[in-house]
Amino acid sequence: MSWDRGPRRPRRLGRSASAAALVTVLSVTAGGCVVVHGEREVLPGATRTEAARALKDFSTAYNEANAANDPTLDADRVTGALGDIDGAKLKAGGSNQPGGNPGYLPLKLTGTEFTIPEKAGWPRWFVTESKANKGRDEDRWLLVFTRGGPDEVWEVSYLTILPGADIPEFAKDADGWAQAVAPDAADLAVAPRALPKAYAAYLRDGGDTFAPGTHTTKWRSDRTKNASRPGLAQQYIDEPLTSGDYAPVALRTADGGALVFFTTRHYQRQTSARGVPIDVTNTDVKALMTGEPKQSLTLESVSNQAVLDPAKGAADSQVRFLGRIQGLTGAKGE
Repeated sequence: MSWDRGPRRPRRLGRSASAAALVTVLSVTAGGCVVVHGEREVLPGATRTEAARALKDFSTAYNEANAANDPTLDADRVTGALGDIDGAKLKAGGSNQPGGNPGYLPLKLTGTEFTIPEKAGWPRWFVTESKANKGRDEDRWLLVFTRGGPDEVWEVSYLTILPGADIPEFAKDADGWAQAVAPDAADLAVAPRALPKAYAAYLRDGGDTFAPGTHTTKWRSDRTKNASRPGLAQQYIDEPLTSGDYAPVALRTADGGALVFFTTRHYQRQTSARGVPIDVTNTDVKALMTGEPKQSLTLESVSNQAVLDPAKGAADSQVRFLGRIQGLTGAKGE
C-alpha cells in the first residue's frame, strides 16, 4: 500500500469480491412444458409483491440489529457497501453500549415506490424509494436490493438519502418495468463499471469527469488543507470496488442517462512527528481500532455513491453527485 500526502500523488490499489455463479436451470412441469430460469431470459428483477416483502423483512431485521447493537441480527439482510458500513457501526455500538441502544427510534419507511428493472440472469436487483421517520421531511431513502440466485434472500447493498426533488424520472415500459443499464454501456459519459476507478482517480488527480460539489471539488480542497498540519501529516488512498455485491448498478433515466450506485474504499493515515501524540477521542474509532497509535493511525472507511451519469454527447457531460454515505469500517494504530 503506497500513501499519498495530498490529492495529487499517484497510487494504485486493487481488491476483488467473489461474484455469484450464473446457472441456467430447466424444469419440466406436469403438463410437459419447459420453464427456463436463468441467464438468457429477460425478466423483472422481482414481482412487486416480492419486493414489498423484501422491504418489510429488511426493515424488521434492521430495527432489531440497531436496537440491540448486534450486527448478527441483520447480517443476512445487508451486503456490499451498506453491509460494511452498517456492520462496523453496530460493532462499535456494541462495544460502546453493550446492553443495546435504549434511545433507538425504529425506522419506518412509508409511501414506498418500487423501481424494478427487467434483466437477464443473476444477480437481480431493484430499487425502493421511501419516506422515512428520520431526517428531513423532503428526504427520501433509496435502497438497492440485490439477490445472487433463486435460493438466496434479498439483501440491501446500497443506501442513499436525498431530497425527493433530486430523484430523476426513470425510463419505464408500458408495464411499468424499469431498464437496467449494462455495466459496460458505451452510450453514457462514463460506463457504470468504470465509475469507481474514475472517482478514485479524480480524488487523486482532479479533472473534469465529475461536476463541482461537496463530494468532488470540496473534498479534494479539504484534503489539501489537511494534508500537512504542524506535527501531523495526512495521507490518503482511494480504492475502487467493482466486484460481487460491490458492483455498480445503474437504472436508465428518461433523458437517456442513468442513475448509478457505486462503491469506493478510502484510507486516511495520520503520522505524527517524534514526540507529538496522536490523541484518539472518538469512541467509534477506539472501538474499531487494532494496535496502538504510537506514531500513526490509519482510518478505513467505505463510501457508497449515487450519481447521475449523462448520456454521451449530452450538453452537460459531467457526472453529478446526488448523494454519498461514508462510514468508518476499521482503524489501525502503529
